Amino acid sequence: MSKITRWTTILMLVCIMVFVTACSGKNNEKPDSSNGGDKAGVNNTDSGSKDNAASANEPEPFSGKFDPPIEISTVRIVNDTYKYPEGDSIESNVWTKTIMDKLGIKIKNKWVVSGDQPGGQGEQKMNVSIASGDLPDFIPVNAKQLKQLQEADELMDLTEVFEKYGSPFLKEVLNQDGPNALASATFDGKLMAIPNTGSSMDGAPMIWMRSDWLKKLNLPEPKTMADVLAISEAFTTQDPDGNGKNDTYGIALNKDLYGGFADMTGFMNAYHAYPKQWIKDAEGNIAYGSIQPEMKTALAVLQDLYKKGQIDKEFGVKDGGKEAELTASGKLGIEFGTMSNPLWPLVDTKKNDPNAEWQSYAVPSADDQPMTPQVGFAVGQYFAVKKGAEHPEALLKIMNLFVETGWGESTTPENYAAHFTSDGFEYHKYPPFLAWPSRKNLDIHLHVSAAIDSKDTSALNPEETDNYGKIMAYLEGSNKDPLGWAYDKVFGKTGSFVIINEYVNSDRLKMTEFFGAPTPAMVEKESNLQKRELEVFTKIIMGDSIDNFDKFVADWKKLGGDEITAEVNEWAKNK
Repeated sequence: MSKITRWTTILMLVCIMVFVTACSGKNNEKPDSSNGGDKAGVNNTDSGSKDNAASANEPEPFSGKFDPPIEISTVRIVNDTYKYPEGDSIESNVWTKTIMDKLGIKIKNKWVVSGDQPGGQGEQKMNVSIASGDLPDFIPVNAKQLKQLQEADELMDLTEVFEKYGSPFLKEVLNQDGPNALASATFDGKLMAIPNTGSSMDGAPMIWMRSDWLKKLNLPEPKTMADVLAISEAFTTQDPDGNGKNDTYGIALNKDLYGGFADMTGFMNAYHAYPKQWIKDAEGNIAYGSIQPEMKTALAVLQDLYKKGQIDKEFGVKDGGKEAELTASGKLGIEFGTMSNPLWPLVDTKKNDPNAEWQSYAVPSADDQPMTPQVGFAVGQYFAVKKGAEHPEALLKIMNLFVETGWGESTTPENYAAHFTSDGFEYHKYPPFLAWPSRKNLDIHLHVSAAIDSKDTSALNPEETDNYGKIMAYLEGSNKDPLGWAYDKVFGKTGSFVIINEYVNSDRLKMTEFFGAPTPAMVEKESNLQKRELEVFTKIIMGDSIDNFDKFVADWKKLGGDEITAEVNEWAKNK
């Protein structure tokens, strides 16, 4: 029985619903093709052929070792957070050594550039490589670059390679967030790259509220948006910090409106408005969420809150970091954020005031229609293979190894620590090709919560065991580090993943309808349109006529929005 199945069975016994599908079967007669049968998730046995993995008699196509070893070329885009133990580098580290030892694959980087932000040095360098045709065998690209290479007929069709060499566990991981990840790398029915998957559900909006202030003011927990607005007013006017001054605010908001700490996405979703997201309209066409009538309604409510002093008067010049400082100092009581906010910056509130408490709540609807929290598309990178590359299966073998080492049946706490995070180093950044299970963090919550009840940790994987230890040390009092409080507020029994689990189980997450590469009109005009959107919406919140929203919509359409919308709908017809 696979590890995922075993977890599910145990959790069902304690009445917690888990719907992770088993990734493979395992018995004594047949090798486990999802993990290769050894503690590193690969099989060291080789058949003696040049391409052991491709041999017709190869029992482990997902993890067999090349003998003799092969060399593949790629490029690396890193950033300043990449740190290495003494003597190691991106060229030589625990992952490059394991990939050679277990798979017989030597990795050669044609170039390494620091700067992985959008439009940064890495993206620019890759654009130069694409323009010059100087490409490695295995090519990390964004969506736009993938489309360019596909249209130029530079890439290998990976459909059959993926089917043959992708392990059942890797395939399960790549589909955990739904079919759009692989669909976004598919052109005319051909899989042209493997996506580096993340988790859309992890970004689902929720409300964080000072629960100690609720108790102090004798206020009930929020069940409706009317409750949220009433609590915001009380937090602003009833001196919840007890200092005798009128110096607290109800709701945090940053100058960028969306993204980062104190963004308004969740607030907008309560009014069925979906900023900067492509949604289906009543006719079934794809439309831009920011120009829909529901957005005008939400902006009018924010304008009223600002007028009443429930939003920081200086939010228009404060980014998420500055609003985080205001929150940590005990001056803000409500924040529309995400599951990870206790780890930063809410933990700083706890450090400054040990009696401070925060609790997460699902965003309620402003009316009798269900609230559907919007989530982003969780793929920002793809791994493509240059046409003519000799061993395309090496890409899948390395990705198989990554997911198995992290969360597979065969990994151990020691193996996980050596290849992921320990001794102050983030080793998981070193491998060239990787993918992340979208359910990873939700499963940590479910499995850790079950272990807290049962005191049985035998079913936990290494990452879950680590989180369980941090939470229990805090709950039992052996470690009162506020960071333990933060882990409990995220992964514990009453943590933020209770909310995400509720969203997932009720199938309420609202995915974007567009997940393709930027269209030509987007490339040319979207930046200016988004700048106008931010300017107009900010001014409306601060007091401009709400009817300026209607003028913005008309201008948006004329200045390129209609053209972009037409391209998006054309993409949808042909995807």
